Amino acid sequence: MSRAPLRLDEPTLARAVRVLARAEPRFAHIVKRHGSPPLWPREPGFQTLVLLMLEQQVSLAQGRAMYERIANATGTPTPANVARLGESGLRALGVTRQKSSYLAALAVQVEDKTVDLAALATLSDVDADAALDALRGVGPWTAQCYLLFALRRADVFPAADLALLEAVRDLWKLRARPSPDALARRSRSWRPHRAVAARLLWHHYLSERGRS
Repeated sequence: MSRAPLRLDEPTLARAVRVLARAEPRFAHIVKRHGSPPLWPREPGFQTLVLLMLEQQVSLAQGRAMYERIANATGTPTPANVARLGESGLRALGVTRQKSSYLAALAVQVEDKTVDLAALATLSDVDADAALDALRGVGPWTAQCYLLFALRRADVFPAADLALLEAVRDLWKLRARPSPDALARRSRSWRPHRAVAARLLWHHYLSERGRS
């Protein structure tokens, strides 16, 4: 098994931003116009994975609002507390039937140590992504964003993210958003800093909308 990659921090983020800005004029434009992107770290573990699962396929604001309902109902959305809430309790808070099933099952698995989220930090990007994808309710976007924000992996890129697709459409002056496959191919030239490229693109998207 390959050694787990190093985590991004502020110094490595800054170095990667400089490399990408030298290689791609559009990234240089983002830095000149809006400054360097934030690291946007999230704490590794159950609560971050729950939030990402709630954010999947809805707006981030909707996902965050649902997470706050769970937090208010449980005090702290630990695996034990969410397991006690159960699928019916999650449904009563307005979580969809499907996501309630996924979250309740994940809470039980993490609580009884069938799933060890802490162990993901020791795995390579490929192995950690596969381990997350194997969990019910965790799709590619959720897995990749967990690697990017919680584990701070440097070369992960969620190519299906709508904000990334829109940022590329805007910066490259495309008539329509690229497909996720097309964006994934484009991102190959940003290796081994694709997670930093994603941060630059999100920074552009949010800053242009006054939300960064």
